[in-house]
Amino acid sequence: MTELAPHTPTPTGWKTYDQFAAGIATNRLPQSEALQGRTLHIDLPARALHLHFPQPNQVAWTDTAHGEGCDACEAVEVAPGTFFIDMTFASRPLSALTVIVNLHTRRVLAIECRVRSPEEAGAEPRVAQDFLVGTLAGGPASGLVPQESRDLIGLRTWQTYSPNHTYEHTYLSSERYCWQCLVGVQRGHGDVDMATYYQFGEQQYIFTFREFLIPVASVFFFNFESQRSTGKFLGLAGDGSVANNPAGAFMQIASTTTYPASHAPI
Repeated sequence: MTELAPHTPTPTGWKTYDQFAAGIATNRLPQSEALQGRTLHIDLPARALHLHFPQPNQVAWTDTAHGEGCDACEAVEVAPGTFFIDMTFASRPLSALTVIVNLHTRRVLAIECRVRSPEEAGAEPRVAQDFLVGTLAGGPASGLVPQESRDLIGLRTWQTYSPNHTYEHTYLSSERYCWQCLVGVQRGHGDVDMATYYQFGEQQYIFTFREFLIPVASVFFFNFESQRSTGKFLGLAGDGSVANNPAGAFMQIASTTTYPASHAPI
């Protein structure tokens, strides 16, 4: 088991990653077996990724940046023909890779999450994220190119992950969002953390955040048409071990704030 030093001191009563994450995948969409037996050849910036799915929860991968291996994965069909593929690596336990791929448009967005040491992170969140826009090889790509978006700014949503997990999100700017727990062990807790938003398709967005108080980050696919969010958390549990946990919620729009151009958020 890989262990790292804990983050900086947190407020009294603040919950650790493992304390709030238990049961947070209750309302997650089920895993799909649609990719079983298939191979995806993905072109990323200065990098090629080949994924083969021999059986459920397993991926044989080749990555020109990291070699090759066979590791655990999850694949969820988050929209027709669109898959949320999340992979962890036995040889790189501090890292995880999420790949969102649309088999029809051949558009791809990959998000790498990596837990850093306190020294490397400095004043930034412990878990770093990198975003790679790519395409599925084998034919021309079509439709929207995944791109950073301001569409969520001013939106407020309720995310219900289970009967014991409801969180309110307010997407403040292109760099930050605010959360508070309405139901669950973190009830009354809230904070403002770093966030990044990408549009992936019509009514489809990738929402990611990186927390300051505890070493954890997330990647979520928002499907506003089905009102479902599907994602994962990568971070350190209270004992310093690394954990990559699935999550998913029923999503409801609570309100929207609009801003005049003269004082819109960054």
